[in-house]
Amino acid sequence: MSADARHLPAGAQGRRGGDWPAVLSYGFRPFFLLGALYAGLIVLAWLPILSGTLETFSTFAPVDWHVHETMFGYVAAVITGFLLTAIPNWTGRLPVQGAPLLVLVLLWLAGRFAVFFSAEIGWVAAAVIDCAFLGAVAASAAKEIIAGRNWRNLMVVVPVTVFLLSNVLFHVEAGLFGGSDYARRLAIAAAVVLIVIIGGRIIPSFTRNWMVRENPGRLPIPFNGFDRIVLLVSVLALLGWTVLPEGLVSGVLLCAAGLLNLARLTRWAGDRAGRDRLVLILHVAYLFVPAGLLLAGLAALDLADVPAVAALHAFGVGAIGTMTLAVMTRATLGHTGRDLKADVATQLIYAAIVLAALVRIVAAFMPEQIGLLHLSAGLWTLAFLGFCLRYGGLLLRPKLKPKRVSQPPGRPA
Repeated sequence: MSADARHLPAGAQGRRGGDWPAVLSYGFRPFFLLGALYAGLIVLAWLPILSGTLETFSTFAPVDWHVHETMFGYVAAVITGFLLTAIPNWTGRLPVQGAPLLVLVLLWLAGRFAVFFSAEIGWVAAAVIDCAFLGAVAASAAKEIIAGRNWRNLMVVVPVTVFLLSNVLFHVEAGLFGGSDYARRLAIAAAVVLIVIIGGRIIPSFTRNWMVRENPGRLPIPFNGFDRIVLLVSVLALLGWTVLPEGLVSGVLLCAAGLLNLARLTRWAGDRAGRDRLVLILHVAYLFVPAGLLLAGLAALDLADVPAVAALHAFGVGAIGTMTLAVMTRATLGHTGRDLKADVATQLIYAAIVLAALVRIVAAFMPEQIGLLHLSAGLWTLAFLGFCLRYGGLLLRPKLKPKRVSQPPGRPA
């Protein structure tokens, strides 16, 4: 039995996962490690590609390759790792592991090579190979949730499916028209909606759990009708932004969604969670959601000279980059049997990604300052390669066994 199979939910106990290495015992292990490594490397290569000193063999224009591989290479890997780890907890079923997990990993890798060499194999073949991965992930997630009759969580398959459709659109739009404006915004919108949905569940939950133990007093407000309104307005605003990124209607919806998400964040008592960095970083990451919505809204309304690219990077580097690192570090510690504490290395990772986001947003307002792009890229690379160095060993090794509690003299074990 694999290392993690001994610590599955009750409904999944007693089923063998095969004699596979620990890295293939749970979805978060290969996808968090490969995703983080890829995120660091593609941004390290991005500026030389942008300047023309390094070339790809892709049919994508350099900026399209950069956006595509960040979203459908890195983000897709992290979403997959998260879902394949969360679904067994929701359903009580055995996780996808062993050979089926290896197939998903190979599909992801095939997509990366296909996109990079799409000029050699053709954009249609590259699209089929690349989109097969997210198709398999969506099908696997839906199958497990339905088999476990966990209907309330079936909604997470919707943004994953939208993410898949945005990848299809990305290839078609770039292949036929030479650009990816609509698909780019749709992919980011789908990822932000996932953050709004899942973040709205885990942030108040983890914050409440810590405060009940360590800091009694005001607690996060549970999910209620206000959260449903925020989610609805956010979806409408992001759909409007995807189709029509400029104009009065989109601008008003985006600003309204930004203010509502900011109000939502204040209800989660993040100001009382500063002592636990694993909890605090979740609140900081979510703060980039209203920041991105407000920046996109101001850009749509053509106010305050806000460039549209500032919103893109508030979403991409800020909300998506920071939230995924926050989730990866916490999940890796918890699912490998380590204490849920952010050590110095983890806090440096958090500082690097937050600074990378802030610098990149500032750089959008100062496009002539190329040094800011290099600084932001360097901080991003430091954060993700730092994750690989700090957490790679944990992802490759078996889960720690729970410590045996010694019995007092005279009491039966």
